[in-house]
Amino acid sequence: MNSDDLTIRRAQDSDARAAADVWLRSFGAALPSVRRAHTDDEVRDWFSYVVVPRYETWVAVGEAGVVGLLVLDDGELEQLYLNPSWRGRGLGDRFVTLAKERRPEGLELWTFQVNGAAQRFYERHGFVETERTDGLRNEEKEPDVRYVWQPERP
Repeated sequence: MNSDDLTIRRAQDSDARAAADVWLRSFGAALPSVRRAHTDDEVRDWFSYVVVPRYETWVAVGEAGVVGLLVLDDGELEQLYLNPSWRGRGLGDRFVTLAKERRPEGLELWTFQVNGAAQRFYERHGFVETERTDGLRNEEKEPDVRYVWQPERP
């Protein structure tokens, strides 16, 4: 199965727990050295009571259920997480394309400095690094990087 076999759709309230579980698996696999600021149950509650009801949340769904998620908040790409088995199969590309379609005026995002794979991924998609911080402003207290994508102007 490849990413073309998945359906990407707006998340429903009933998707919140599955989306949170994807977030938890992905975070653990991609960022093993980063201290999580919240327990698994707190993450699940955050998805149920904040993320899905308040933000523009998209999920990728296949035979096994939710395997990826994208969260947009105004011009910010807040979350893009994939089940670890779905990395490198085109699903992240589909989500970035969707984000750019939904926000044609431009996007911004943060990623941790230790996440070199995410930095390379976003740079391949035209995002440009604009700032590095010591991480004191994020809950994990982990140094991070801000990226911006602006569409080409004719």
